[in-house]
Amino acid sequence: MRAYETMLVLKADLEEEARDAAIAKYEGIVAKEGGTVQQSTKYGKRKLAYEINKNREGFYVLLNFEANTTTPAELERLMKIDDNVLRYLTVVKEQ
Repeated sequence: MRAYETMLVLKADLEEEARDAAIAKYEGIVAKEGGTVQQSTKYGKRKLAYEINKNREGFYVLLNFEANTTTPAELERLMKIDDNVLRYLTVVKEQ
C-alpha cells in the first residue's frame, strides 16, 4: 500500500448534498479498491486563478488515502467523466 493525496476542485454552484455525495463517492471507490481514507478535508469555495468551463470559483477538497497502485488510475478515470469535477491531481506522498 502506498500513501496518496488527491486534490479535486468541484463546481462551486453544487448544493451541499451533491458535494457531499460526490466526495463520498470517491471515498467509496478507494474503500472498494481495498484502500483506506485517512483524511478528507474540505477547503471550501475559492476563486480560481483562471476560468475553467465558465466557472470562476471552485470548491476544493483534499483526500489523503492509502491504496494499491491501481486505485489512483481508477479514481482519475471516474473524475475525468464527472461533469461536477473541474480539476483533479493525485500525487504519491513521501513517507
